[in-house]
Amino acid sequence: MIEASIKSVQCISPAGLHTMSYKEWGAADNPNVLVCAHGVTRVADDFDNLARAMASDYRVICPDVVGRGRSGWLANPQFYRVPQYVSDMVTLLARVLANGERQTVDWFGTSMGGLIGLGLASLPDSPISKLVLNDIGPTLAPEALQRIGDYIGQDLRFETFEQGAKFVRDVSASFGPHTDAEWHKLAVDVLRQDKDGHWRRHYDMGLAMPFRSATPESAASDEAMLWAAYDAVRCPTLLVRGSESDLLSHETATRMLGRGPKAELVEIAGVGHAPTFVHDDQIAIARKFLLGK
Repeated sequence: MIEASIKSVQCISPAGLHTMSYKEWGAADNPNVLVCAHGVTRVADDFDNLARAMASDYRVICPDVVGRGRSGWLANPQFYRVPQYVSDMVTLLARVLANGERQTVDWFGTSMGGLIGLGLASLPDSPISKLVLNDIGPTLAPEALQRIGDYIGQDLRFETFEQGAKFVRDVSASFGPHTDAEWHKLAVDVLRQDKDGHWRRHYDMGLAMPFRSATPESAASDEAMLWAAYDAVRCPTLLVRGSESDLLSHETATRMLGRGPKAELVEIAGVGHAPTFVHDDQIAIARKFLLGK
């Protein structure tokens, strides 16, 4: 079975230095690079199936965004925002593309990972040549953002792994149908045992701070900036939407088809926020867009 190497790169925020871990799949000398970026409470390991399926065609890079998984935490949690994440990805790409390869990459981003890709793709001279936005867009339902913000900030401890796994499965029901083994992995990827033997989620509870400090005015400003970023994207873009998504509405998805990069749209039946791309039929959607096969 194809396995990944785990590497890291040092990044900087206004509060100091931090380390970002990433998984690398495929041949290190492959000039075709695919970056897969996860959602707000998930990790690089989410993409294990997708990365294995792509590793014969790409060098696949799957970062743990700062504050999560194997990566370090920010000294000031107010910087857990998309601009900081975009800055970190520029640093990561400088490392990944340091051997003289062509300076372009393809990008697959789920939820927050899509917003990071959107921010990077909107910049002049962006390295992104193809962009997949997995259940994310410039207009996000306030109720869903509130739900996610409340969930992030719960500093929960579980006596057993099984209790933690049940919690992960319950709060992730919108991912759609998965086997018991798949749910188990989705829990293994994000639960860590602390020194007292309790099972906790893998991330800095400070991630909730930007959600808590949001106001209607700041939310409106953020939405306007996201639409401006989307309108600045010039690369081919695929928008994937879970048909039951409570974060990305069908109306917003439809608007995205007629402006900016005029994304292609694929909706996945029976799934909410967000499709996991664990299953072959979903992986095939990404392969067709990115590779034409």
